Amino acid sequence: MAILGPTLSRRELSAEGARLRGGALRLRPASTSPRPHICFVAPNTWPVFSRDPDNGFIGGAEVQQSILARALARAGYRVSMICLDYGQPQRVLLDGVMVHKTHRPDAGLPILRFVHPRITAMWRAMHAVDADVYYQRCSAMLTAVVAEFCRRNGKPSIFASAANLDFVPGRQPIRYLRDRWLYEHGLKHVDRIVVQNAVQQQTCRANYGRESTQIPNCYELPAGASPGSGDCVLWVASIRERDYKRPELFLELARRLPQRRFVMIGGAGGASRRNAYFERIREAATSIPNIEFTGFLPLARVEPYFDQARVLVNTSIHEGMPNTFLQAWARGVPTVAFVDTGARLGGELERLFTDEEHWRHASARCREYFSSTHSTSTVLARFEGLLNELVHEPARGDSPSGPPYP
Repeated sequence: MAILGPTLSRRELSAEGARLRGGALRLRPASTSPRPHICFVAPNTWPVFSRDPDNGFIGGAEVQQSILARALARAGYRVSMICLDYGQPQRVLLDGVMVHKTHRPDAGLPILRFVHPRITAMWRAMHAVDADVYYQRCSAMLTAVVAEFCRRNGKPSIFASAANLDFVPGRQPIRYLRDRWLYEHGLKHVDRIVVQNAVQQQTCRANYGRESTQIPNCYELPAGASPGSGDCVLWVASIRERDYKRPELFLELARRLPQRRFVMIGGAGGASRRNAYFERIREAATSIPNIEFTGFLPLARVEPYFDQARVLVNTSIHEGMPNTFLQAWARGVPTVAFVDTGARLGGELERLFTDEEHWRHASARCREYFSSTHSTSTVLARFEGLLNELVHEPARGDSPSGPPYP
């Protein structure tokens, strides 16, 4: 989880608002823009991108798309984003990114809504944006929709992975076989695949025969961040049954180290903010004297806990590149995990408390690694290279531009 700035400091400008301020929105055509116009097809990103304090679910993919979209806009790119309808205006300009909305998350009739409005509305929105490059993140049937739209309209497409399981057949977090088939069809036809780490690069090649471009995740410390030599063991993740986060391991760690202070942050996630598994974890955590259990917290309230952390613990079975790692490393907070993200630093948890020199060395290594690998400037340079490759490739086919469904 990552905070993108002060809570809900919005700079919104709808078309109506622009007229009230003395003129219509002026958007340069993509063809005359000095840099390519990129569109993020990101249905669930508006609550995170807008810094909505009432948003009960923060996804890592949504955080990363928000950071990258803002960074590209600051660098002079024309950036658009397509999101679902969460009550925002039809078009709203926020931090240099023009956000277009499609349909409500629950719109349409069961079964029929797979086609309308989910596919038809997204297709119309992509036509309306008319970007030079389209970017979609996370394994989903939407991968096929974006790939097919771009193929029919001669536009380059990018798929970006969000987790290691995205390239493990049958293990992607996709509920229906139909949607899994569409995702794999889309993966076959997108122009570029972006991965987070070497494991994803290898499995993408081995299981799908596609080469990929490795571009790490990025993060920016929010204004007002004040990291110091904190004293708590921090855990931040969702708490959902049949998930891979394994919060019960963190509880056991707290029981075995009663002399240390532990902080556990996480909600049930999704539409329901309570479930039986979450309640069991909450009840167990509140019975352990040295654990502070906060439940879900908005992004702005999570960041100060990283300032107070001595070490971050991740108990997941698998990850891509957790945003929590970047939040920690940017502050020089070492991490202890069950997964290898490609950035190892051996050491024991208790030693990070008792051996000050060992902690300082680990902290410096974290900052150095973050700066050279995950800073916004470093990641943006790699992404710009990918965009330049795409826009200078020969023009794509001129297949019919209508949607593939009635």
